[in-house]
Amino acid sequence: MKKIIVLPPEISLKIAAGEVIERPFSVVKELVENSLDASASEIKVELLSGGKKLVKVTDNGHGMRREDAQLCFERHSTSKIQSVEDLSLIATLGFRGEALPSISAVSRVVLKTSDG
Repeated sequence: MKKIIVLPPEISLKIAAGEVIERPFSVVKELVENSLDASASEIKVELLSGGKKLVKVTDNGHGMRREDAQLCFERHSTSKIQSVEDLSLIATLGFRGEALPSISAVSRVVLKTSDG
């Protein structure tokens, strides 16, 4: 019988990412939802090889400050909730802080944003 071990972060993050990001469409869905949550009125999606080589989402949403952009790929980092009480007031598509970390765990990510 094999001994039980705690998986190292590089393995556990990829496993957790598989729960959120199952295929390229999942990436598109999550990024478009982020665009909508950022009040974007224009969203452009570009794919190469059905999203296996490239998924690019460009929008005119409100963007992020530099320090927020640096934190957004950390698990459970979110601007949507600050307390347990906020969970009953969710009015956005995303709030858990799982999508971007999951995407970055299984892909190479380039983030370009502005705070305007």
